[in-house]
Amino acid sequence: MKRSTTRSKVELEENVLEAAKKRIAYIFNHFKYFYVSFSGGKDSGVLLNLVIQEAEKRNRLPVDVLIVDFEAQYEETHSFIKRMISTGKINPYWICLPISLRNSLSQFQPKWLCWDPNRTKDWIKETPKHPGVISNPNALPFFSVGMEFEEFVYRFAHWYQQEKTEPVAVLIGLRADESLHRFNTIKNIHKQKFKDKPWTTKMQPNIYMAYPIYDWKTRDIWIANTRFSWDYNRIYELMHKAGVPLSMQRLCQPFGDEQRKGLWLYQILEPYTWQKLVSRVEGCNFGARYSKDQGRILGYYRFKLPSGFTYKQYSKYLLSTMPPHVEKHYRERIYKFLLWWKNNGHKKGITYIPDFADSKLESRKQIPSWRRICKVLIKNDYWCRGLSFGYNQAVAKQYHSLYGLKDDDSRKIKV
Repeated sequence: MKRSTTRSKVELEENVLEAAKKRIAYIFNHFKYFYVSFSGGKDSGVLLNLVIQEAEKRNRLPVDVLIVDFEAQYEETHSFIKRMISTGKINPYWICLPISLRNSLSQFQPKWLCWDPNRTKDWIKETPKHPGVISNPNALPFFSVGMEFEEFVYRFAHWYQQEKTEPVAVLIGLRADESLHRFNTIKNIHKQKFKDKPWTTKMQPNIYMAYPIYDWKTRDIWIANTRFSWDYNRIYELMHKAGVPLSMQRLCQPFGDEQRKGLWLYQILEPYTWQKLVSRVEGCNFGARYSKDQGRILGYYRFKLPSGFTYKQYSKYLLSTMPPHVEKHYRERIYKFLLWWKNNGHKKGITYIPDFADSKLESRKQIPSWRRICKVLIKNDYWCRGLSFGYNQAVAKQYHSLYGLKDDDSRKIKV
């Protein structure tokens, strides 16, 4: 596929494969040490194969690879990872540690701990018996049980760089085509980069993230796998047979806010894994039932307001039904949302918070309303992205103290 600019679509005399090879060669030329972030998915799989190809030319095998195993994964993903390691061409850091992950399916268990040392009998699979597996929490000096995934990858990069004592690169199979957030990661003109390369981002001092296949489309991934006979995760074949479009075939820990939409696939593709998921994480069966199709509670924003309620009344009712610590969290976020619009709304001609407003303006987050608040509560949108909030460390730390809050603490914020 020819590369093209997003707006004018002017074709350049270079295809995405050659462009990716040049970027990877550039990393080899400028970094003695680097590692590939490998999830077992199609994008990171192609990236890893491209890097191995370049490393073979330069006699720089094996390639360092970071694999964060979330425990709740398809067995086919596990098999693919093992096959790649068995080639002897990669040096894996296969992480099987108790990391705290988002559970968007339950207000009573908003986080779950993969590889929980207190629930070994309920693990979805056994700890892999393979070279490179890190399952001892004491193996990495920076690790603590319950560490957030985002914090882990940040600290691992820092530890890796300290071990190598030289600048390092982290190669990630990010494709701008997948989401606006990923597109902005590349497009951001304010970010710090490595030697002004737009496909890189400075992560920490002497640590740079690189996205060599950022301009690839989904079809490019499968063309490359076919043309070069590269190994890949066979779960995608099952997804295709189940009728999942190529653009919607994604792998990740299945209980996140976006990832839960594909939870129902476990029932069809790997029913034996599904049985373990249900007993492992609270709300799993509910999530599969109500996340699949448009119009269902967890999948999209569409829902029917109960008769006799305004959106404001229904929002307050929903808050009153939540566990105290979760109610407190939502009240704090809603309070900040209302306060911001109170202080800044007049600049946009908004003098009060309506019960509902123009749906298009709401979806663009250009106007406040109690319907927006109600949708956040209905969807169990813990990060409150529907109110223009996002992930941050302060909110993440609240997770670890949720169950230590007292009931009456939830009444301190009045909405």
